[in-house]
Amino acid sequence: MLLAVLSRGNGCMCDLIDTIRRVFLGLTLGEFWIIEFDLTLRECCDQSVVNILLRVRKLLSGIRKEAEAGSLPPNVAAGMEEVYHNYKKAVIQSGDPKANEIVLSNMIVLLDRIFLDVTDPFVFQPHHKAKREPFDYYVFGQNYIRPLVDYENSYVGNMPVFIEMEERLKQGHNIILMSNHQTEADPAIIALLLETRLPHVAENLTYVAGDRVITDPLCKPFSIGRNLICVYSKKHMLDDPALVEMKRTANMRSLKEMAVLLRSGSQIIWIAPSGGRDRPDPHTGEWVPATFDVSSVDNMRRLVEHSGPPGHVYPLAILCHDIMPPPLKVEKEIGEKRIISYHGAGISLAPAISFSETTATCENPEKAKEVFSKAVFDSVTEQYNVLKSAIHGKKGFEASTPAVSLSQPWK
Repeated sequence: MLLAVLSRGNGCMCDLIDTIRRVFLGLTLGEFWIIEFDLTLRECCDQSVVNILLRVRKLLSGIRKEAEAGSLPPNVAAGMEEVYHNYKKAVIQSGDPKANEIVLSNMIVLLDRIFLDVTDPFVFQPHHKAKREPFDYYVFGQNYIRPLVDYENSYVGNMPVFIEMEERLKQGHNIILMSNHQTEADPAIIALLLETRLPHVAENLTYVAGDRVITDPLCKPFSIGRNLICVYSKKHMLDDPALVEMKRTANMRSLKEMAVLLRSGSQIIWIAPSGGRDRPDPHTGEWVPATFDVSSVDNMRRLVEHSGPPGHVYPLAILCHDIMPPPLKVEKEIGEKRIISYHGAGISLAPAISFSETTATCENPEKAKEVFSKAVFDSVTEQYNVLKSAIHGKKGFEASTPAVSLSQPWK
């Protein structure tokens, strides 16, 4: 520990080290975790290190003062400190020699955006377009999540299918990505893994987003930087009986906005038909894609088919739960505990699935809906298992199968 090093000394107790000692002695017990900075005595004589420590102290005391003044709700202030602590640990796991500077830089921006939104809350419209100026929320989100991704152990499945999809998009076709959903960081993970080869797709994806990511103060700054269709999830529809009708009305407005969007063509929309994030199996602890809701799949399929321009449904798998896992159970209250880690992640895209071809032998419409939903879900699960084998099973590229070819397009 740095304090132990300082107390031992070796005749090198310069003014700079005394400054560091004063910084540490000035911290409250709640902030004492800062001594986890892995610094040697020689590093202590680096003015840049002192500057980091001073800025950390200023940042944390600023949060505390705003909470004491009533400008920040206590739960939000506590959440801000918790995120800072967990983010710091995760980025340091990466081994980046500039980890402390990265943490401080990104957290200053995040906490500033959270405070701005608490004082002047941003209100999302049913169709929200990413806010890129005067502050670029998209770039902010990318910069914040990027240090959490272990790119050496991350993979993209079927890059040629992604490229084919982008070509269709440029031709005016609509693309629907039916995907499993793992974390609040899914949009950033998808964009980060595609930004090198397909920046247009990365920046122009529209996400069907639940109300929690547009109401949670710690999550809103990231949501502001994404194109969204805002809806109320079925999983939380009945949380408050008094709000059920309002939520249904809001969802109808969002559905109409999506229909208008699709009529214009060249739209790429991501949706998680499960209605929420994946959770580990309570018995095995294994993470698997949550089952798709048949009606959600069918509604989205019919919407794109009747929009005018050609439309295609692609099954997308994403594996990134290690980076920011959700609570083990669905929670009603806003303000979940956020665990953050540095880890590999992956996405994979299978060829588009045709409703008419998949359901040609079905005897009735209801059966056709079930068969199509299962076909999409099974494809997502198959791709997910390949990503899981590559990342968790440590097989890397050897996890590739005839149906899923893994690559690292950022190299």
